Order: sequence, then structure tokens, then C-alpha cells
Amino acid sequence: MSAPSPAYFEIIDFIGAGTTSEAVAAFRPSPEAQRRVADLIEREKDHALSQEEKAELDHFMELEHILRMAKAKARHILARGQ
Repeated sequence: MSAPSPAYFEIIDFIGAGTTSEAVAAFRPSPEAQRRVADLIEREKDHALSQEEKAELDHFMELEHILRMAKAKARHILARGQ
């Protein structure tokens, strides 16, 4: 397995610090992480990624899926409480 991306550590820090449904629903990766992923996606279109970069992008996409699921659940919890 390749070294985890900075976005991975952002999510770990976010979860590890404890959170609320509101915070989960509002969570956004840092601008730096967003730029990194955008760069990887753009370069992937040109088939210009190293194996490590491809693994980093794949890992981020898995994390993105988990976050989308968590956000949907958080929004559902918030909607029930209103």
C-alpha cells in the first residue's frame, strides 16, 4: 500500500476529534486537498499518473464515497430532528 494522502489524514483528524451530524454534513476537504485531487483527476485523463499517484487517487475516491454516505446519514438524522 502506498503512503496515505494528506486528504486521508484530514478525514482521520476530523473523525478522531469527535464530531456532530452538523459538522459531518458541512465537512469539506481543505483547498489544498481539493487542488491535489483535481490535479490527479486531470492528469489521469492524460494517462500521466505514476502508480503511486493512481493509488492515491483511488484511495481518495474510496474516502469520498464513505464521506458521501456519512453526509447522507447525517442529513437524514438532522432532518428527523426538525
